[in-house]
Amino acid sequence: MPSPRAVARRVRSRAWLTARRLGVVPSGQPDRLGEDADLLGGSLPQRVMVYFPDPPGSLYQIEQWYPTLRALDAELGVVVVLQDSRTARAVRERSGLDAVVVAESTTLDDLLSRSPIALCLYVNHNPANFTNLRLGQLVHVSLMHGDSDKSVSVSNQLKAYDYAFVAGQAAVDRIAASVADYDATARCLPVGRPQIDELLHEVETLGHGEANGGTRRTVLYAPTWEGPQSTAAYGSVATHGEALVRSLLDDGRFRVVYRPHPLTGVRSPEYAAADAQLRSLVAEAPGGHRVDLGVPVAQSFADADVLVCDISGVAVDWLALDRPLVITEPADARVWQGQSPLREAVPGLPAGDATRFSAKVGALMADDGARLARERLTGYYLGEVAPGAATKRFVAACHDVIGRRSGETRAIDTVAATSAADEKGA
Repeated sequence: MPSPRAVARRVRSRAWLTARRLGVVPSGQPDRLGEDADLLGGSLPQRVMVYFPDPPGSLYQIEQWYPTLRALDAELGVVVVLQDSRTARAVRERSGLDAVVVAESTTLDDLLSRSPIALCLYVNHNPANFTNLRLGQLVHVSLMHGDSDKSVSVSNQLKAYDYAFVAGQAAVDRIAASVADYDATARCLPVGRPQIDELLHEVETLGHGEANGGTRRTVLYAPTWEGPQSTAAYGSVATHGEALVRSLLDDGRFRVVYRPHPLTGVRSPEYAAADAQLRSLVAEAPGGHRVDLGVPVAQSFADADVLVCDISGVAVDWLALDRPLVITEPADARVWQGQSPLREAVPGLPAGDATRFSAKVGALMADDGARLARERLTGYYLGEVAPGAATKRFVAACHDVIGRRSGETRAIDTVAATSAADEKGA
């Protein structure tokens, strides 16, 4: 007869399975409705795997990589491995890539034992990545979902991966200065920012925002979220947002586009309330102001003459457009702020100055004094921004690290074979 503890475990397991099937999984948890039964005994034909165990709320992190991954798929084959069936549906609908849902690590082991996959890519530092990082036959590469001067870009978690593909020399220098006992020069490979290829093409196709906004200039406010802890609280929605938006609306010379971060308010009720208020404020104001939800970043960028944002990857990507930029200053003194040439080069916005933001924008329109500094920093942060250059470099880097791992494996096999022969001879 089963023990009471075993019965309780069985009840909890069945309840969890029922919850998953009904789609009432707690926020932030993958539903783990895997295709394991169909996958066992099979194989995957691709050479590259993207491991993305996240629930749908994190889709924005992988979605920005779709065009680049499609280019890589054409050469090496790419499959996305997930732990959430809801995320898988979205990936299949939007990416054009093969995707499988694997709930159990034993299933993944079984698949990989018969598959030619040699490289695994990661777009975040989800702790669940360690389920896959244990596999020594793969070369593991961190891509992340943007290059920025945030603390997440210099996380000690980088040490878990064999390599990190980074945008430019700025990332290498940032990591070298901030991550102890880590050889950034050897393990951080600058590949440019492939997303810029698609971004510049889309912005050119959509046209510049000045034509769309008439005689008024368009200001894009694209803050980041509140962050997972106080040291990463770069978001300005609750500290700057209402004051700076009201300043622009009251001025009358500017059109406002508000682009909230997908995760705004998931951790902080204060940020959720501030975000809701900003959406209403912008949407209800007369004069063509707009809230951008669920639209490509290129659309928001194309419509804008000036960007105001927080310390984030949005600021770095904006460099490719050569337009004025203002970066908010975090209100919390506990926020990690390492050396940032970009933040030092462009105008900053303390929370106390947000009520006068329209005057700052007007001055920028009259005299963009930071333009030369931004131009110098574009290559430093983004690498080469010529059309297609970064995507080609990314694909070449994938070939390169696979070749490096193959060479290392052959060397290990040779040493092992020599050692075995020596033992046999002895």
